[in-house]
Amino acid sequence: MINLLLFPVLIPFLFAAVLLLFPKKVKAQRVVTMIGLVFALASSFALLYKVKVNGVQALTLGSWAPPFGITMVSDMFSAMLVTSSLLIALFVVWYSFSSIGEEREKAFYYPAILFMLTGVNGAFTTGDIFNMFVFFEVLLMSSYVLIVLGGEKIQLKESIKYIIVNIVSSSLFVITVGYLYSVVGTLNMADISVKLAEIGPSGIVTVIAVLFLIVFGIKGGIFPLFFWLPGSYGAPPIPVLALFGALLTKVGVYAIMRTYTLFFTTDVGYTHNLLMILSILTIVVGCIGALAYFDVKQIIIYNIVIAVGVILFGASVMNESGMMGSVFYLIHDILIKGALFLLIGIIIKITGTSDLRKMGGLMKRYPLLAWVYLIVAFGLAGIPPLSGFIGKLLIVQGGFEGELLWQSIFILASSLLVLFSAIRIFIYAFWGEEKGEHLISERKYRHLLVPAITLASLTVLYGVGAEYLVPFMADATNVLLDPSIYVDAVFEGVK
Repeated sequence: MINLLLFPVLIPFLFAAVLLLFPKKVKAQRVVTMIGLVFALASSFALLYKVKVNGVQALTLGSWAPPFGITMVSDMFSAMLVTSSLLIALFVVWYSFSSIGEEREKAFYYPAILFMLTGVNGAFTTGDIFNMFVFFEVLLMSSYVLIVLGGEKIQLKESIKYIIVNIVSSSLFVITVGYLYSVVGTLNMADISVKLAEIGPSGIVTVIAVLFLIVFGIKGGIFPLFFWLPGSYGAPPIPVLALFGALLTKVGVYAIMRTYTLFFTTDVGYTHNLLMILSILTIVVGCIGALAYFDVKQIIIYNIVIAVGVILFGASVMNESGMMGSVFYLIHDILIKGALFLLIGIIIKITGTSDLRKMGGLMKRYPLLAWVYLIVAFGLAGIPPLSGFIGKLLIVQGGFEGELLWQSIFILASSLLVLFSAIRIFIYAFWGEEKGEHLISERKYRHLLVPAITLASLTVLYGVGAEYLVPFMADATNVLLDPSIYVDAVFEGVK
């Protein structure tokens, strides 16, 4: 039993509570937030090392024997996601110092971020399906604050849709958990895995699996349940959009991958084929949206939808190559989307608009921004040796191994559309004649560019150094494909 896996959840929570005491002291808020994120990130790296050396870590609160107590579990998959979420939050907070504005900073901006991280990391770490619902609600309540912060008309309009959709999905979540409990009589995810394996193929279990796919699909943004996402994510300021785009959909994707590998494995022919079909349709709709808009935020937001489809396609084939590719690509997408949103935020700050047709000629004054953006765009599309390449390659390989020939070819073809959508921004914003006034000071430009470039550099290292990450990805894949590793860790954790 080890308490270390609670630190990335508790540290943001405790620091958020402290920040509530002095909301108007902006400099103190910034310093305390950064200290909290550094401590939480250090604990997540320590946890990552512990999981690598000693395997899956489990803790049942109150020392109750599972499945009676609330269990927290950290395997390599969840530990990497926790580390990635804290890393992205660190860069977003750093970027926010020069971009979000003091009025928003005084309106509980930093506590909301830390409370959201509490929910995100708790959802990644919990081993109890009802506790997952609780952590979802924690992150959603914090996101409600962040999406309306500033009170602009578009924010208030989109927040209503965002809140209603999430209330409906949360209600369905509770109902579905109730159905599952009526079948297996437990909420412990490891115990659910054991009980459902004993039950075997069952119509009611398949229905529950589809209901969970709907619940997590709404939160993850899969077709046709992503209708709320482009408008809601496009409304808040860029730092909030970067957090939402990098993290919130990934919690839904994680929940699908966790449940569809740990316990909904008794009717793979139906449930996982359904997941595969929906993932392909998600990519199709995402590509259409990314090509249809001239708004830079919407183009990248629809690329989030595309990435969700690619990740879930790899998970649906249920083989080693596809699953490892999904894990690689999931971490890649967290980092690359964070970097992209920070970079387009600088473009919007300079030009005062997110409309590509009103931009142009930025290359002359901002060449470094242009070339950094281009490198990140290549990484988004999966150009070797950048970060998107190895994950997509493994996903396509998994598709071929699973005899999904045309679907795998389509995944490859979608990379060209992703590249085209990202290059459109480069051509419109950086080439041609200069348009409009440049609305940013040299000092603010530098302050925004440094965190964006640093995060972009990490995405490059993630791709170039993929060989060194393979052992970590292999450990994550093994747990996902062999639920007994997870189950044994939970039931042996209190011995």
